[in-house]
Amino acid sequence: MPKTFTELTRHALNGPTMGTRWSALLHVPPDFDIAPVQTAMAAAVDEVDGQMSTWKPASDLNRLNAARPGEWITLPERLLTVLSAGLAIGHASGGAFDIGMGDAVVAWGFGPDAADQLRIKTARLLKRLATHDNLELDRAEGRVQKHADLHFDLNGIAKGYGVDRLTEVARAHGITAGLFAIDGELRALGTQPDGRAWTIAIEEPAFDTRTPHSILELRDAAVATSGDYRHWIDVGNRRLSHTMDPRLGMPLTQSPASVTVIASDCMSADAWATAMMVLGKTRGLPLAEKLGLSVLFLYHGSEKPVGCGLFAH
Repeated sequence: MPKTFTELTRHALNGPTMGTRWSALLHVPPDFDIAPVQTAMAAAVDEVDGQMSTWKPASDLNRLNAARPGEWITLPERLLTVLSAGLAIGHASGGAFDIGMGDAVVAWGFGPDAADQLRIKTARLLKRLATHDNLELDRAEGRVQKHADLHFDLNGIAKGYGVDRLTEVARAHGITAGLFAIDGELRALGTQPDGRAWTIAIEEPAFDTRTPHSILELRDAAVATSGDYRHWIDVGNRRLSHTMDPRLGMPLTQSPASVTVIASDCMSADAWATAMMVLGKTRGLPLAEKLGLSVLFLYHGSEKPVGCGLFAH
């Protein structure tokens, strides 16, 4: 007979990754050896970070950043998977999501270096080319080629992929239910032991406090939130978000306070949350409705929340 939820042991696993922490909430039989699961999950997110970090000089992504246009670079399959998804969502979003904003991210001080005025000026004056038209992937040979001098940043998609990897590790160990997270990106596998959906809090986009705006019930789906209230820089009397405007090579100046997206996998939810921050509700809502995405836009001040899908108001 299957175990009842009263006979299961709760495990809350966690560890450092990507400048933050990963976590996994699991309920398994008392005799289940959880140690190999924790070790495998830590190795999975370390692999993602090692391949896709801009902070690690020897990462595979930084090898690609250093490559010359026209030079084929062999890359690991997991990085190719994320690059492929980034290009697809970049195309589908009309360039609102663009993984080729690494130069601007670094220039404005959101990478491993402090903000630099000369780099900022260069990033703003650069004639921007759509990354999805200028990065060629050869999946059969496991290689990529840049057709322009592009520099990549995967902060808007890699954490979501890391969450998906946590979920894959759980499944590989015979675990059929759990809640997995890195920062504001989460994925629910199955349900809680008593059959209820996993309960997720969507934060109020406040700079100084951490309070819930609303509660979401999630099962076999992923959710990601992008916002302007956790990572920013102050320039004069203006607070600028870490999310870059691909058209201008600079932080967004007009955007929602946060966007939450539900998708079947966390990599997609993560990337689309960033894209919707760039698009805003006027352009983003019609696209979300067309694609069948569930999206919630929150704002500072008195402007009312608006959403579609599960978040329809």
